[in-house]
Amino acid sequence: MNTHSSPLRLYGDDGGPVRVLVVDDEPDLTEVLSGVLSDEGWQVRTAADGAGAVAVARAFRPHAVVLDWMLPDMDGLRVLRELRAASGELGHVCVLFLTARDSVEDRVAGITAGGDDYVTKPFSLEEVLARLRGLLRRAGMAREPGAGRPDGGDLLAVGDLLAVGDLIMDEEAREVTRGGALVELSRTEFELLRFLMRNPRRVMSKAQILDRVWSYDFGGRAHVVELYISYLRKKVDAGRTPMIHTVRGVGYVLKPAP
Repeated sequence: MNTHSSPLRLYGDDGGPVRVLVVDDEPDLTEVLSGVLSDEGWQVRTAADGAGAVAVARAFRPHAVVLDWMLPDMDGLRVLRELRAASGELGHVCVLFLTARDSVEDRVAGITAGGDDYVTKPFSLEEVLARLRGLLRRAGMAREPGAGRPDGGDLLAVGDLLAVGDLIMDEEAREVTRGGALVELSRTEFELLRFLMRNPRRVMSKAQILDRVWSYDFGGRAHVVELYISYLRKKVDAGRTPMIHTVRGVGYVLKPAP
């Protein structure tokens, strides 16, 4: 069984861990995001307001900033402008906005000010992680340790493709095939399968799945996980050797079919 926290670990362009600054005035959200990013092996710092964000950024020199649009002392656009103004000492920083505002005008304002991407609240933690990984790769600020199976496990990672056995996921195109046959998935089913594929042979508890696949403020119960696991089984395992297994009293695990 693999015990590493993430089979698809990225490293900074300097060979060290990816550095991410999380800026939000909601402590619970900051804690959850920090935990998810730390699980990737990344170094994480936090700030609860704009002034603190700029100060931490100058000392920490992050590769990426997860930036809430609304902060108690200044809005995210002003923070972004200050970060961009300090680009000489910070270098390029990828900025991912977190916002409850989804109007075209707000999106244009964020991108015009120099934002790289945005996620609207409530959001999937897996989506935040995937967008950060994509931003860092495209900016040339992070890299994988090498093609193939970097940790000697069951996951093959090449670019945006994940493969466990004959199950292949194209993260960019959001397509999944098994044995060459297309598997049609809903957005939630896709995120759930992606989480399982990134952790092959690791037993994931219902609590872990809820934390990583559903939005941080999701108020549902564990039966929702059971329901979506059953959906996945009908689509991924139907008529084939099962890859998704229940470990009674613990959780679920995905592993290559023998």
